Amino acid sequence: PLEAMGMTLVFDEHGPALPEPIRSAADVAALRVPEPAGTMPYVGEALRIVRRELPSETALIGFCGAPFTLASYAVEGGTGKSFAALRSLMYRAGPTFTALMDKLAATVARHLRYQIECGAEAVVLFDSWAGTLTREDYREFAAPWTARVLAEVEGLVPRIVFAAGGDHLLEEQVALGAECVALDHRTSIGQAFERFGGRTALQGNLDPAALLSTPDDVRRRTRELLREVGGRQGHVLNLGHGVLKETDPECVAAFVETAREARR
Repeated sequence: PLEAMGMTLVFDEHGPALPEPIRSAADVAALRVPEPAGTMPYVGEALRIVRRELPSETALIGFCGAPFTLASYAVEGGTGKSFAALRSLMYRAGPTFTALMDKLAATVARHLRYQIECGAEAVVLFDSWAGTLTREDYREFAAPWTARVLAEVEGLVPRIVFAAGGDHLLEEQVALGAECVALDHRTSIGQAFERFGGRTALQGNLDPAALLSTPDDVRRRTRELLREVGGRQGHVLNLGHGVLKETDPECVAAFVETAREARR
């Protein structure tokens, strides 16, 4: 989406980078809110192809970065640790930050609606860097724009929100009103059900690093997680983040097989 908005995107030895980051009101003003069918048609094409080939009972899930996480990449020029440039913009240039977030929220909402039109049957908002915020800052600088995106696709498909390292933000995430909140693997899923069961579905949350072990150990850990959930309604079994690239496919298969066994 950032490239479609007018930012230069390159790939170097470290991965994707944005060599001309957003740092001023003029930079924000130069960004456009694109129509995804014209600027990102490959996304729609991929969704249509996959939906056509998937079994009818298998859901196709679309996703996008949440506005705050996209802002972090746009302002930092890539990934970061301290996010000093972003924090400076947040705290010292409020109108510029707000204008950036407004454009990002509009872009993300259009992007997700386009994915839904092309076959996505649920959508995920990944707020990968929201966990770096305090609860106070999350409520002020991230949640309002995530809520705006969710409102734009309300009633179309189930909506899932996720914040890596976001255990301290669970109350705020549940309050966003999405149908499901995905849990970081560092969160106790049993405690999360005690606090929020019945208010939203909860997804997760096996540690992705557990899949670096053996298939037998993956099965054991998955069964332990399911025992912690205790069969409570509203659980979507998943990892607590994405699959690590070093993972043995046999361990992924063991996780999936254990999930199917539990479902039966």
